[in-house]
Amino acid sequence: MRLRGRKGIRESLEAQQDLVVLNPAQYKGKWASLFGNDRPIHVEFGMGKGQFISQMSYKHQDVNFIGVDMYDELIRRASEKGRDVWAEEGVETPPNLKLALFNLEQVEEVFEPGELERIYLNFSDPWPKARHARRRLTHPRFLEKYSRILNARGEIHFKTDSVSLFEFSLNAFADFGLQMTNISLDLHRDGLNEQFVMTEYETKFVGQGMNIHRCEVIVGEEALAKYKQERLKKYS
Repeated sequence: MRLRGRKGIRESLEAQQDLVVLNPAQYKGKWASLFGNDRPIHVEFGMGKGQFISQMSYKHQDVNFIGVDMYDELIRRASEKGRDVWAEEGVETPPNLKLALFNLEQVEEVFEPGELERIYLNFSDPWPKARHARRRLTHPRFLEKYSRILNARGEIHFKTDSVSLFEFSLNAFADFGLQMTNISLDLHRDGLNEQFVMTEYETKFVGQGMNIHRCEVIVGEEALAKYKQERLKKYS
């Protein structure tokens, strides 16, 4: 993916220390201190232009959010989006949002085991060629990393327009021994499902009549126990 950034983009990001984190490894195990509270931390890996993570931070102000991408230009665009969303409240800097620049190969250098409660994977690159399967963000090698940095209430929420990636991912989750729930092959079949915040890609794809596939993956032991208890009540 090639992005043509503006001149002075790095200087712009360096000037936004209230929102942008350019050296996230320094906060490994300290993200709660950076936010100044012990609220749950939800992270979007591969946030793109930041529409989803910005709106989530505004909609769920009792949760801390981190948007992650490896491209300076996307961090810049997401910073603009985050500030624009919160400007409606007269707030210059979103209090529960940080934007972190790093490659997901380094994710365990950025987060301590059990530091996160939820991971969002929205419209990740499907890497359709078989020889590139290891690059898919739902490949077992990434699932292993996620399982370590998620806490006892940990979950993965996954959305994609790619049928092949969705099929690959469901198999990967199952092979890894993870429980899946709320699986949808067409999330907006009956019209826009306003229960879920949409990404830029999602808005575009839905407008083109494409199906959106979604599922939730239960990782943490406490989350799994809660899921089983709810299922037992439902069918007892």
